[in-house]
Amino acid sequence: MHLEHIKLEQLTPCAVNMRHTGKTPDVSDILPSIRARGVIVPLIVRAGTDPENYEVVAGQRRMTAAKIIAEESGQIEPLPCAVMESGDDAAALEISILENCARLDPDPMTQYEAFAALKKQGRTVEDIADTFGVTALTVKRRLALGSLIPAIRRAYRLEKIDNESIKSLTMASTKQQRDWIKLFNDKESFTPTGMRLRSWLFGGKEIDVGVALFDLNKYQGTRVSNLFGDDEYFSDSDQFWTLQNQAIAALGAKYKKNGWQEVHVLDLGKSFYDWEHVATSKHDGGHVYIAVAQSGAVKAYEGYITEKEAKARLRAKATIDGSVAAKPLRPEISQVMQNYLALHRHAAVQVELTAAPKLALRVTVAHMIIGTDKWRAEADAPRPKNDAIAASLKNATARKAFADRRKTVLKMIKLPEHQHTLISRTPDAIATTQILAHLLTLSDSAVMKIMAFAMAETLAANSPVVEAVGNHLSVDMSKYWKPEQPFFDLIREKATVNAILREVGGKAAADGNVSSTAKAQKAIIGDFLEGRQGRKQVSPWLPRFLQFPFKSYTKNGGIGIQEGWEQVKKHFNDR
Repeated sequence: MHLEHIKLEQLTPCAVNMRHTGKTPDVSDILPSIRARGVIVPLIVRAGTDPENYEVVAGQRRMTAAKIIAEESGQIEPLPCAVMESGDDAAALEISILENCARLDPDPMTQYEAFAALKKQGRTVEDIADTFGVTALTVKRRLALGSLIPAIRRAYRLEKIDNESIKSLTMASTKQQRDWIKLFNDKESFTPTGMRLRSWLFGGKEIDVGVALFDLNKYQGTRVSNLFGDDEYFSDSDQFWTLQNQAIAALGAKYKKNGWQEVHVLDLGKSFYDWEHVATSKHDGGHVYIAVAQSGAVKAYEGYITEKEAKARLRAKATIDGSVAAKPLRPEISQVMQNYLALHRHAAVQVELTAAPKLALRVTVAHMIIGTDKWRAEADAPRPKNDAIAASLKNATARKAFADRRKTVLKMIKLPEHQHTLISRTPDAIATTQILAHLLTLSDSAVMKIMAFAMAETLAANSPVVEAVGNHLSVDMSKYWKPEQPFFDLIREKATVNAILREVGGKAAADGNVSSTAKAQKAIIGDFLEGRQGRKQVSPWLPRFLQFPFKSYTKNGGIGIQEGWEQVKKHFNDR
């Protein structure tokens, strides 16, 4: 056999393992220890059918505990594993490893002292690892604790300092360690821990080596890493940005070479918002936008143009070879009207989705598999295009109903009911474990209700997914929308106004006022809806634009909402 650390995602239960029954094993007895100190006893694994993966022959409970911790914190270190060679006997290997580990005190500081004593005697890291049946990396991590001042080591031995903070402290100078432990022992002072501790050490300018686009050999400054060998940062941020910007420029040139019409590098820290752009393929002249975060991370968004550019291209299509071609049909719905409709439809579907947990589960799983720009556990907060739409949404029945359901869900998981969103914007492993602990006390049906609300809150507005869910649920928008002035103000096409008049007042009323202005026809529509001027009241009334599925009044049709549904409805015709 040989020992190595293997990533959790590369490990799968072996079919011959006695615990490979489909039922999750009980790990409550070992979970606290592994959460505090990590996996010490190596798993017994063998090569899987995929050369990148391994099957766990012995140690499934340790692997299960590691998965739970990974879900709590969002990450976990690779696990120590004994990889079986051809001819190895798994039972004999496990007995040997357990005998070795029985000689190894579980306390990390005691392990450090034992390993350090052997190191002073001239034993190599590999010798020490073989003696105790652990990996060389485990030995190196324990020896790294020697860089800490005694006061910090004592606090760590007493489990007063968490593992994430200890990793960061191994990067600190002796003076920084003394300053930190002084804060730690002062109950009146704020002590940075975990991720905040790293920012405290670097003055908030830490840049992870992993975000670099350039060849690391070009960087001539020093790189600071914790002595566990897990995290590494650039010490010279100026040099990093010089090299990173060169690499970004090269990336842009590569896109241009590959046929993209334009490449735009956004200002540092500026976000790219897809709702301000129109998706356009490379073949149709789409552009590439490169966003650069303050952290140094770079993300390219391929195949977009601005709304302004999209409109300009539509106008340009009216002229071919210098001669004016047939004027393109003007869309029935403006961008601003689409914003109004999309936000009201989105709000209604959100409310209905919270009451359909089985569908929400499947929508959630689909998002997990395919991905979405909202699947960062981020509540969707679509921006109205003007104050009138903002006021309309503020008073919308669906928005108020959704806010009430949010309070109910927040109360279920014992969070402050005044929170604006269920979904937190700031990842916090401790808070996650607190929520998880409470969720474990709730029934499956209660958890499903919470999950349905979370899915609804992260559902992206103005998306074909909203249309798919709304149509599947047959959402009745009349429950959430009543005729209001902002809606009629946004109708710009006279033909649409006349069609609506025909719908609410009949053919005679529409034909009799066909030459009247759109403003006058809108007033007559209002008379029918309110029962004024001797008109027979029409109530309830729901415009086609807000029905599921979406319908238009003229052959010009809508734009994004209708087109998005047209593209995906074929997948739902037989459901």
